Amino acid sequence: MEEMEEELKCPVCGSFYREPIILPCSHNLCQACARNILVQTPESESPQSRRASGSGVSDYDYLDLDKMSLYSEADSGYGSYGGFASAPTTPCQKSPNGVRVFPPAMPPPPTHLSPALAPVPRNSCITCPQCHRSLILDDRGLRGFPKNRVLEGVIDRYQQSKAAALKCQLCEKAPKEATVMCEQCDVFYCDPCRLRCHPPRGPLAKHRLVPPAQGRVSRRLSPRKVSTCTDHELENHSMYCVQCKMPVCYQCLEEGKHSSHEVKALGAMWKLHKSQLSQALNGLSDRAKEAKEFLVQLRTMVQQIQENSVEFEACLVAQCDALIDALNRRKAQLLARVNKEHEHKLKVVRDQISHCTVKLRQTTGLMEYCLEVIKENDPSGFLQISDALIRRVHLTEDQWGKGTLTPRMTTDFDLSLDNSPLLQSIHQLDFVQVKASSPVPATPILQLEECCTHNNSATLSWKQPPLSTVAAEGYILELDDGSGGQFREVYVGKETMCTVDGLHFNSTYNARVKAFNKTGVSPYSKTLVLQTSEGCSLEAQSASYSQLVDIKKLLAVAWFAFDPGSAHSDIIFSNDNLTVTCSSYDDRVVLGKTGFSKGVHYWELTIDRYDNHPDPAFGVARIDVMKDVMLGKDDKAWAITEGGITKGATIGVLLDLNRKTLTFFINNEQQGPIAFENVEGLFFPAVSLNRNVQVTLHTGLPVPDFYSSRASIA
Repeated sequence: MEEMEEELKCPVCGSFYREPIILPCSHNLCQACARNILVQTPESESPQSRRASGSGVSDYDYLDLDKMSLYSEADSGYGSYGGFASAPTTPCQKSPNGVRVFPPAMPPPPTHLSPALAPVPRNSCITCPQCHRSLILDDRGLRGFPKNRVLEGVIDRYQQSKAAALKCQLCEKAPKEATVMCEQCDVFYCDPCRLRCHPPRGPLAKHRLVPPAQGRVSRRLSPRKVSTCTDHELENHSMYCVQCKMPVCYQCLEEGKHSSHEVKALGAMWKLHKSQLSQALNGLSDRAKEAKEFLVQLRTMVQQIQENSVEFEACLVAQCDALIDALNRRKAQLLARVNKEHEHKLKVVRDQISHCTVKLRQTTGLMEYCLEVIKENDPSGFLQISDALIRRVHLTEDQWGKGTLTPRMTTDFDLSLDNSPLLQSIHQLDFVQVKASSPVPATPILQLEECCTHNNSATLSWKQPPLSTVAAEGYILELDDGSGGQFREVYVGKETMCTVDGLHFNSTYNARVKAFNKTGVSPYSKTLVLQTSEGCSLEAQSASYSQLVDIKKLLAVAWFAFDPGSAHSDIIFSNDNLTVTCSSYDDRVVLGKTGFSKGVHYWELTIDRYDNHPDPAFGVARIDVMKDVMLGKDDKAWAITEGGITKGATIGVLLDLNRKTLTFFINNEQQGPIAFENVEGLFFPAVSLNRNVQVTLHTGLPVPDFYSSRASIA
């Protein structure tokens, strides 16, 4: 709970709040501190004098940070509270905890009353030291501000948990440990002070003295004062004004300014706001957990950078030792550059650790404070601060947004020496592309071990040369058409890995990449040759149509699963993305992960669950098909809807892109003639279903014998 301590300290005195009051801006102040920072405004600046002179409320100018920025009710969008109005600017100073506060215009008059009851000068103004909004007090003075009893309770529990031993309250210098507590006086005494100030005679003889620990418990269990209305001090809060967002009494509803406002039961709104704060804390708690894990990751990165640095230096020294006679003059320079890279990585990671640690400490403090507030059983007190806390929790959660928990630096040292030509040209030895005469980025290097193809998709990966000092702003990946034609751009961006979908089966593609920055583009990398999976063809170039051809010998099959990335959010995946169902009663669409543009392809779907006669649809679709309607309802899908399907049935889909046809099978029997013709383009297997249906996908299958025989003699 140590992080919560900042939430419990007054921004003026820097100590724990004493009798805190709630300002209209939702910030808190000690009652005594609030009186200390009151400022008496000139008579000409008061709202009464402005109304008397006939002039309207003017907008105040925006001042610099040193002079403080004050806002009028008109331009800030923030209404005055209980008759308060905006106040003029006043010189400011800093409190012990660094927050700017306004000093009193004149010393407060001596009074024996409490700070809340003592009269305040006419036209007194108070400025919040945190948000700098200024308000002129009405006739009630500080009594017009509600007391934050929830905060008092949290502070009491916090101090009790931190207190090691109770001290005497009457010792003048170094307080001694208390030995007794008087329940009537509510004071802790040591033995000397008890004998001197609380003798066991006269009226004091009837007082009950108890051990300090028992006295602390009795203090904690003593009932708190019931919250009273600031406008009607003799009335307790009984309802909650929805429009003003504050607890009110029944007189406020009958004769006050809340008479025409919407009100709700105090207990119901208390439970509602507690629920809202709890829900907001759940999201913030997840962010805090991610932040803790992220800090562990960053600290691990420091060790990995150290280890990788040592390993890289060892490799570099080994290379230099092989060329020791020619490299002695260059060895120190190369090591210096490695150390520079090492220090740079460490600095970036350590700076991020420091930044994330501070933010996490603030988040944890807010969470602990909110959890303590939720424990309070005072509805009106809780509702006075719940809105502000909910907003703070949401704002803090947003600060942990995308990118905050991503390392800014990698742990790898992707450095290497091109030492093959250096024995003959030792005087030109240097890290690649480090010369100032080459301002364009270095040529990217394709990482062959990470480049691969799957079905009709190709994944390519590349990187900058080791220790390249010319930064690349992005990369351009180019592929040809699979038939040796011209190259075309398929990706432009900052990433160093790209997957290209929708390629032709059984095709050979050439790929290359280049880097660019503001100066220009680098040369192309070496060309990489990629071979996609074998395509499916119904044609035999060397055979005439009069000959019988075994179609199965000409076909290669594709293996794929459903694609979670493009599916509707209501789709539920299982069985390695081969089985799908839905959480909604409405139809939702899911696509296969592989698209087809040529060849013959066949797959099946089995009905695992079929309740209440739903209408699933099976077929193919384009990538931009609508995902929230039944398949086939737009012009981006071709499908079959069969009401006679039962549990355990098998639906087969045959896509023949060579003949541009789509055929369906149920339990290995073709359903009528060809369902669709003139099917051309890039298509993905597709299914639409609701929560009453569950299907499993089967791929890598040969075409049915019936279609094979018919195609062979066509």
